[in-house]
Amino acid sequence: MRKAHWIRRAWILQLLLVSGLASPLAHAVPSFARQTGMACEACHTVFPELTHFGRMFKANGYTLDNLKQVRDIETTRETMLSLSDMPPLSVMVQASQTWLNQALPDSTGSGGHSQTSTTGFPQQLSLFYAGKIAPQVGAMIQLTYASDSGTIGIDNTDIRYANNLVLPDARSLVYGISLNNNPTVQDLWNSTPAWGFPYASTNAGVSPLAGAQIDGALAQDVAGISAYAMWNESVYAEFGAYRSAKQGVTNPITGAAGPLDGSVSNVINGIAPYWRVAYEHQWDRNDIEVGMYGAEFKLYPGGGTPAAPASLSGPANQFRDVAEDFQYQFIGEHNIFSLNGTRIHESMQLDASFAAGATTNPSDVLTTTRVTGTYYYRRKYGASLGHFETTGSTDAALYAAGTVPGVVTSANGSPNTRGWIAELNYLPWLNTKLSLQFTKYDEFNGAGSNYDGAGRNASANDTTYLLLWLNF
Repeated sequence: MRKAHWIRRAWILQLLLVSGLASPLAHAVPSFARQTGMACEACHTVFPELTHFGRMFKANGYTLDNLKQVRDIETTRETMLSLSDMPPLSVMVQASQTWLNQALPDSTGSGGHSQTSTTGFPQQLSLFYAGKIAPQVGAMIQLTYASDSGTIGIDNTDIRYANNLVLPDARSLVYGISLNNNPTVQDLWNSTPAWGFPYASTNAGVSPLAGAQIDGALAQDVAGISAYAMWNESVYAEFGAYRSAKQGVTNPITGAAGPLDGSVSNVINGIAPYWRVAYEHQWDRNDIEVGMYGAEFKLYPGGGTPAAPASLSGPANQFRDVAEDFQYQFIGEHNIFSLNGTRIHESMQLDASFAAGATTNPSDVLTTTRVTGTYYYRRKYGASLGHFETTGSTDAALYAAGTVPGVVTSANGSPNTRGWIAELNYLPWLNTKLSLQFTKYDEFNGAGSNYDGAGRNASANDTTYLLLWLNF
């Protein structure tokens, strides 16, 4: 007990020291900043990329605080209640304008064209509960209105229990449990999918057909619980499992929220195991991380297809994702540089879809690679350049499906897509970001030119994206 109290005192001392060094003119990140009394730069290079201190704040369950508490203590001096007198609520607003390089065909089939520009006002509006719940429990819960769906729903959510120990060699051990709804949303580094670059992107562009399951395909459609530990603020390991937790789905027979049946697409068979290992090393103003992560998902394709594979029994599609990642950060007095990347390899055993004639091959592979470099001067002026590439097996049935002919199909059945993202950022204040982002496709759904067989080139899907991002 004394050792745990010693660690907590050390965290509070570090909080006070960093608060004293932070610029008094800096604007705080919403509820976490209010809770800790620290400016954004303590936990972020520039939001949402985390510093080492920010990663440790997350690993410790979002519980570090510097606010007056409403407390209840037992006669044994055990804390029974510790509530901040300020609720940890905050708001995020994104307003945007997107320009598509070439107009899409009018979906009415009239032979006309859609607008080449789209206004999002807001593109996204989110309410967060982000902070301490109890002495060793904290959360980041996001409720979002999105302009593309026109609905309000649960977004990224991470609820944590965390504790820590001082080991006999005076090294620390942080351990905990995360309950979350998006594989990798609980991760501490910005090299994994949930918090990776681009940190914001248009919802008005044309997206490629192919993507790994761990790369956001199941976000907000699952519930997972994982146990993690971090030794000496450097060696990290996590193991967990996910189940389907579909939102907005009712059982056709009962009219209630479940149970799920064959009318629902991509329901997990049993549980999906998840794992993560990483090593982080710091020296001077530098920080480097290397790691691996992965998961295995067995999914029933469902969707109401009358064939037997559509039910929640019999053959399923199996996706095994194994990924490597790295992150380097240099945080100087005026100059900040980061370089991160990931490579996700997915092996697919498509027993259900192949039996139903939905794929040409009984098995496929898919590999996604992303590398991004970012530079900021005085946390005010920044630029990022990222390269992305997806390659995989040619599968005419799997990658030929498209809802709009001449836009989201692949004439040759290839998922290969590659290109670049360049971004310029200006932050007049630490909680306000103005971004100009360019996405350039060299290859899209298998080809650079006439990728759909109807004359559309990859460059037609290039986008220019102007974003105002506010946190308060």
